[in-house]
Amino acid sequence: MHVLSILLGLGIILSVLLDAFETVALPRRVTRQFRLTAWFYRRTWVPWRRVARCINNAPRREAFLGYFGPLSLIFLLAFWALSLVVGFALVQYGAGEHVHLAGEAVNFWTVLYMSGETFFTLGLGDVTPVTAPARVLTVLESGMGFAFLAVVIGYLPTIYSAFSRREIEISLMDARAGSPPTAAEVLSRFGNCPEQTLLDDILTGWERWSAEILESHLSYPVLSFFRSQHNNQSWLGALMAVLDTSTLVITGVDRIRIEQAKLTFAAARHAIVDLAQVVNARYDPTDPDRLPAEDLLRLRKELSDRGVRLKEGPDAEQKFKDLRLMYEPYAQAIARTLLISLPPWIHSEKRRDNWKGGPWDKAIRKQSTDGHHFYGMDDHF
Repeated sequence: MHVLSILLGLGIILSVLLDAFETVALPRRVTRQFRLTAWFYRRTWVPWRRVARCINNAPRREAFLGYFGPLSLIFLLAFWALSLVVGFALVQYGAGEHVHLAGEAVNFWTVLYMSGETFFTLGLGDVTPVTAPARVLTVLESGMGFAFLAVVIGYLPTIYSAFSRREIEISLMDARAGSPPTAAEVLSRFGNCPEQTLLDDILTGWERWSAEILESHLSYPVLSFFRSQHNNQSWLGALMAVLDTSTLVITGVDRIRIEQAKLTFAAARHAIVDLAQVVNARYDPTDPDRLPAEDLLRLRKELSDRGVRLKEGPDAEQKFKDLRLMYEPYAQAIARTLLISLPPWIHSEKRRDNWKGGPWDKAIRKQSTDGHHFYGMDDHF
């Protein structure tokens, strides 16, 4: 009996089972120093990110980064399966004797092969256990193989369901906050409405969306690596638009109450702080200012031209600065870790929303005008 082989195999099996339970079933963040899943993502994401940085074309880089989330799920499940096969093989090798039907000598590689066919329930029977402990292990491993298949069947649909719910809300932001979403667009479009109900309803929806992002991405951290369908959209960009808008309203906007903005800010700030820890983001004091003085002046002027006046004065400026410091460093750290571009506070030039674009627009416009003015979507919205 090889005691070291048994101990090593049991350690691998228990580590993988604990890691799989924490990743798939446990609905909270695990703060333990070492986890197999966290180790796996650090060892795979870092080289993937380095390769992505070598791609100069932005759409191609985003497409390449978009492959990582789904592929990492497949490789993680394969990593768990391989580890369990090796772990059971080590225990089998140390605990019992085996017979090869062809009369060949049985070594560790033969036992490893038997472990693989048992785990995946092939049942070929060309290598059989002899001792009672080895037979018990064979039955346990076969059951583990069925359980692993059940995990795969249940885990993947859950991940994609959470991803779908996240993306629906991000798509709804397109007409409300622009592409990519910005606080300037939100207040330009809804900050001057006669009734504040519409803006409050939007902020209420974003409050709930922020809470859902927090819950889903804490329960399934791999969702942080899933990119949105459009290159200028992301869960982090949407979260920043939520926080930027709430910050402006809390700082002070004429004729706009701040009660709902405070609730939305609290939910969104909670999400971004916890998710920075989930992706192991690091604070960097050298991160650039997202809103230089000249952009702030331009933001005030553009909003004023649209009938939205921001509060001014030393107290308002200090409050604005303090609120930004509560979330911007975390957002910039996440963006740097995941290679996500943060949206600006205000676009440097007029940007068309995603819903206004289409592959046939130019051809349709050319055919429809026939020498006359074409009233497109930009003329009506």
